[in-house]
Amino acid sequence: MPTRRGWAVLGAALLLWAAARVVGSQDLHMVAAGLAVLPFLATAFVHWNRVHLTVRRHLSSARVFAGQRVTVTLTVANRGPGTAPFLLLEDTLPPSLGKAARLVTSGIPPRREQVLSYTLACRTRGRYEVGPLTISLTDPFGLARVRMQWGQPSTLVVYPAVERVEAAALTAPGAGNGESRARQLFRSAAEFYALREYVVGDDLRRIHWRSTARMGRLMIRQDEATRRSGATVFLDTRQSALGGLGSASFERAVSAAASVGLALLRAGFAVHLGTVDMPPDPTTEDRLLETLAAITPSRERAITRALTALRGVAAGESTLVLVTGPPSGPELSALSRAGARFGRKVAVLVQPVRPAGLPTADRAELEARVQSARTQLQHARWQVCVLEPDQRLSEVWKLTPTLRRRPVPVPSS
Repeated sequence: MPTRRGWAVLGAALLLWAAARVVGSQDLHMVAAGLAVLPFLATAFVHWNRVHLTVRRHLSSARVFAGQRVTVTLTVANRGPGTAPFLLLEDTLPPSLGKAARLVTSGIPPRREQVLSYTLACRTRGRYEVGPLTISLTDPFGLARVRMQWGQPSTLVVYPAVERVEAAALTAPGAGNGESRARQLFRSAAEFYALREYVVGDDLRRIHWRSTARMGRLMIRQDEATRRSGATVFLDTRQSALGGLGSASFERAVSAAASVGLALLRAGFAVHLGTVDMPPDPTTEDRLLETLAAITPSRERAITRALTALRGVAAGESTLVLVTGPPSGPELSALSRAGARFGRKVAVLVQPVRPAGLPTADRAELEARVQSARTQLQHARWQVCVLEPDQRLSEVWKLTPTLRRRPVPVPSS
């Protein structure tokens, strides 16, 4: 269809034709007729001169943490016999990633390709679709344009921001260490606990040839079973407790759950992840981050039913980490009952707003509620960590004495 320039040329042709009628100039009639035909010729040109293009989109990383950047590379290849004309490429982006990316290319020779790229700043966690790509083909005068959509969108997952916290102090007394404290050796070589990839220096007699042939790389038998410490990370996703989607308190709570959960997993804990709408399930690093990247606030107002589901994974040697807002009186009683079956219990309380920004009366009420929750939870043998929406978990974690790394006792000789 004609562009703005094309419509302007058509309008100028009509004005010239009217002027030619008034003054009776035959030459002006010819100029007006030529200008009037030009937009139609340009439209026919862009419709008939369809080029044969292939476009490939590549993300430098399909999964990143909030705050990182992603480079998107578009490779435009001209498969036709002629040189590709002027092209305007527009890659659709969700609002959280910014405005649509616009790139320009022209004069791609036949059987050649051109590489274009742009950068995305991933500020907000979430699961996004990059694309589809729209290609605008114009004539040399820019009088007409035709749009074509190309390819499928690419998925980009932005994980929550993760901070470094120390998980070594979260092992309950009597529990296995994150890596291994209780070991069980199998009696025969026919039995083994797990398989892992060969590392230089491993005993070649432990190669499991059947798995090696199936997977295409050397696999080693691991003839040792390990009892792992258990932990449950529970994120209170209620909108009434932490605010709506995108609020500072909700995003800080999601980041805190991701930081603690990742620290526990990397320390060797067997971790369950649960929310108000999701019962605690075993998780891995990838699954934890994928789940928290797409988590949204829940409209559920009561937390009692969700805390009851925690009893199914409770054990005297297990650790519970609860991320929520400052609880009220009835909720404190439910928390105490739910945590009674766990060994070590940690509550990360994220305040809904910064106390310093509130009026004096509201600030005093919020501080009183936080202090009451801290006192009652500590009386029930919880370790309590209180966060403001703009405060870093790693800083508060270091200032909490019970959450620091405990010294390893040295046996006396």
